[in-house]
Amino acid sequence: MEDMEEMKEKRTVLVTGNAGYIGTVMTGYLRDRSYKVYGLDTCYFSNDLLYPVPEGSRPDRQAVKDIRDVCAADLEGVDAVVHLAALSNDPLGEINPGLTEEVNFRSTIRLAGLCKDAGVKRFIFASSCSIYGISGTDAPVDEKGKLNPVTAYAKAKVQAEEGLSKLAGADFHPVFMRNATVYGLSPRLRLDLVVNNLLAWAYLTKEVAIMSDGKPWRPILHIEDFCAAFAAALEAPEDRVHNEAFNVGQDSENYRVKDIAAEVQKAVPGSEVRILNKTGADERSYKVDFSKINRVLPEFRPRWDLKAGIGQLLEAYAGYGLTREGFDSERYFRIRAIRSLMKEGKVDNNLKITGGKR
Repeated sequence: MEDMEEMKEKRTVLVTGNAGYIGTVMTGYLRDRSYKVYGLDTCYFSNDLLYPVPEGSRPDRQAVKDIRDVCAADLEGVDAVVHLAALSNDPLGEINPGLTEEVNFRSTIRLAGLCKDAGVKRFIFASSCSIYGISGTDAPVDEKGKLNPVTAYAKAKVQAEEGLSKLAGADFHPVFMRNATVYGLSPRLRLDLVVNNLLAWAYLTKEVAIMSDGKPWRPILHIEDFCAAFAAALEAPEDRVHNEAFNVGQDSENYRVKDIAAEVQKAVPGSEVRILNKTGADERSYKVDFSKINRVLPEFRPRWDLKAGIGQLLEAYAGYGLTREGFDSERYFRIRAIRSLMKEGKVDNNLKITGGKR
């Protein structure tokens, strides 16, 4: 009987959004586990780098393509899909109000339908804990808890989960990974994520600036633990993950934003926390129960906590020379990068590529 390593060597995983913040790390993680990775991405952010992408984090083959334009031929030789491609935050959707639903919901269901027709059995979907929205209590919410999405991004994730669930069958196994807010190091760093952002600002200015009142709960998840969870979902027996939702994170990594800021302040000597409250009280607040993934997928063993993740990022910010000029540029902020591409005429109002990648 073939062992797991031999089986994995024969498996090709399509990673959509492979050239993004998470996708770049996911590609390397899966390749390290002997998977062949086929990447599909618009490559909007190919040159938005903190440091060069290591060879091991480059896919075995790459399609530069919009997820909305995927066809059956793109799935040839694919054994499983890790679906990360999405408009990653609501300001991107504000460019064109219908885009978030089109890209994050409708394109997901279309891709899944093509996968089912092509005999691709496992479809691992990057959902989000943001679908819990306003939990109304400090009690942790589990996968059976009320969904209360308050943003277009979260609403599209709920719609996608519902649509994927309807496609589930004996030969098609969708899995819904409701991830906590991701942070941590990637060659294609994002600084529009709470931990990465607060730490970068503190490192550069000695100010830990909280735009809200700091009270909302935010579960957080290191980017490498995100990848480990997806690998566990890929490798688990079908009956354990078929049409199942998993909150992805650790109970110990539920924080209020002000508590994240306090940890940042400890790590950056001379820094001060400032609660600016410019956005008022942020309505989204959800403390999450992560016991199910630990019970059902014991192979998922998170390695990171906030203190260690902050240390990793600080070392990288210093080692790779993060500057205030870089922070103020479009390089690390997705909405700025897209607006820059639009201004250059390389992307239209529907976020379709018009003049090639950057």
